[in-house]
Amino acid sequence: MTEDLIKLLHEGNYSCVVRKDGEIRIYSRRGVVDLFELYESDPAFLEGAEVADKVIGKGAAAVLVLGGAADVWADVLSESAYELFHEAGITVNWDDKVLFIINRMHTGRCPLETACDVSDNPEKLYPVIRDFVENMKK
Repeated sequence: MTEDLIKLLHEGNYSCVVRKDGEIRIYSRRGVVDLFELYESDPAFLEGAEVADKVIGKGAAAVLVLGGAADVWADVLSESAYELFHEAGITVNWDDKVLFIINRMHTGRCPLETACDVSDNPEKLYPVIRDFVENMKK
């Protein structure tokens, strides 16, 4: 991971920055929705990409594993996300590794991270993530 991508993430106050073959795409929404929609609409862009993200939990990690990301940075990375990257052989670095991602109200675990407890297989997690994103949009 090159420092310039991480710098762009922070200076632009983006939630996620993805680079492949010199093309950079930036995202600002919270949660997994931007990565999910990128994977749904243009999965080839994730294949071999560098990704810098503010917060990566198990759901986001599953999407990045399915997409074939090559190099990942997270300001905050959950232990379960680390395990998915490690099993897939994806290089991941972080600023802060935590037991789990905290929900937005800081009252417990992130609901997607909790929903992803059902499996450690990214393919089996994908329908869980899809349902979560669809319910969020309602």
